[in-house]
Amino acid sequence: MTGFIIRRLLLGLVTLWITSLIIFAATQALPGDAARSILGRSATPESLAALRQQLGLDKSVFTQYWEWISGVLTGDMGASLVNSLPVTEVLSDRLVYSLFLMLLAAAISVPLGIYLGAASARRRDSAFDQTTSVATLGLAALPEFVVGITLVVVFATNVFTWLPGVAVTEPGVGPWHYPKQLILPVAVLVIAVVPYTARIMRASTVEILESDFVEMARLKGLPEQRVLWRHAVPNALAPTFQVTALNLAYLAGGIVVVEAVFNYPGVGLLLVDSVRSRDMPVVQAIALLIAALYVVLNLLADVATILVSPRLRTSLE
Repeated sequence: MTGFIIRRLLLGLVTLWITSLIIFAATQALPGDAARSILGRSATPESLAALRQQLGLDKSVFTQYWEWISGVLTGDMGASLVNSLPVTEVLSDRLVYSLFLMLLAAAISVPLGIYLGAASARRRDSAFDQTTSVATLGLAALPEFVVGITLVVVFATNVFTWLPGVAVTEPGVGPWHYPKQLILPVAVLVIAVVPYTARIMRASTVEILESDFVEMARLKGLPEQRVLWRHAVPNALAPTFQVTALNLAYLAGGIVVVEAVFNYPGVGLLLVDSVRSRDMPVVQAIALLIAALYVVLNLLADVATILVSPRLRTSLE
């Protein structure tokens, strides 16, 4: 297991390095000029040249990449081009908001998706199973902004006014102090993740319920609930972990849309604002953080899959 984790970590580092090249090339290819965005349209050529030199934008592409990636390796992601603050300081509060939102969504969506998938497999071809399958398929087809706008219309504006349609927060105050503002964004993320987890969990559980060792457990007289939760579900979790990890990593990208819809002050909204103002150090830092989250979650999913799969554990020994 230790050797496997080390190999995956090394592969993850190589993946992040390649991703950093792509991120840097993509940000360099973006149209517009950061210096002009800062100084405005009335800036003179002399002031633009002076600001570009001050920000290091007049250096070669290779020099700019080396300075950026070497700073990342030492924990220095540079300074924002808009307000000259360190990128880590710009990200700190926003990152807390986004991580808290993602953790809440994950804590609700993962158990709910596993339960719905297992319950549907247990009641295979019943009305509950068919209703759940149709509902999850329909929800999986809906984009996040459509779900978000629909929830705002229903619960915050036209139909009911129970919840706030946008998140209004104060600087320096944690997101846990605004429970009502969290309900709709969390609901959108849960709706985005649960259908995929439930469908793959159902398919895996149906396959396991038809296996020989489950049939043997039934022949021993074990209750069907115990057969399901003690024997079938643990063995069906392996493929579910992979899909769950991909969906949780997807939250890191999908959160950009959700935060923009609800004006939620996380890294997603910061990314949108930074692209508009061409604040490249902030854009690069957020994109690299999302890529690192993908790598970490996939590693955790692989380890969890091995821990719940005896055959995979044996193959590593």
